[in-house]
Amino acid sequence: MLNNSLTLKFNQKFMKKLIIISLLAFSPMVSFAQHEHHQAQETIVKAKSPRTSTMAMIGDNHIHIDYGSPSVRGRVIWNGLVAYGQVWATGAHKATWIEFSEDVTINNQLIAKGKYGFFTIPNEEEWILILSKDWDMHLADDYNSENDLMRIKVQPKKE
Repeated sequence: MLNNSLTLKFNQKFMKKLIIISLLAFSPMVSFAQHEHHQAQETIVKAKSPRTSTMAMIGDNHIHIDYGSPSVRGRVIWNGLVAYGQVWATGAHKATWIEFSEDVTINNQLIAKGKYGFFTIPNEEEWILILSKDWDMHLADDYNSENDLMRIKVQPKKE
């Protein structure tokens, strides 16, 4: 590898895995209830859209993705809860971020190691993947396209 950079190819398979990971993770939250005549009882309450993360090593590069795992709960997601043609935080609540421990090359563009916002613009026939310098925000409320490092067009595929 040149200049300790790692070449990643964002393709449909990677996008599919990323979306599946971001839509399937769940984790419980613990809360306590107390009544004057009863001892404190532990109650397990599942968050409706829990924050979670996934990590992987690709070569020597540690990649960490942190996202809110949205739950469908009978709702229409695509072109419903998540509008076509609008920037989405690629998860629930706080924006999704991705961090690379080493420099990476994506679509022949060098991306320095660091933490980046990961946004998408979903459409029926084509999605746009976005890496942004902004990573710490609620949903895409403060998203600004001037801070985009790159945009990649991909074709969605149902399986």
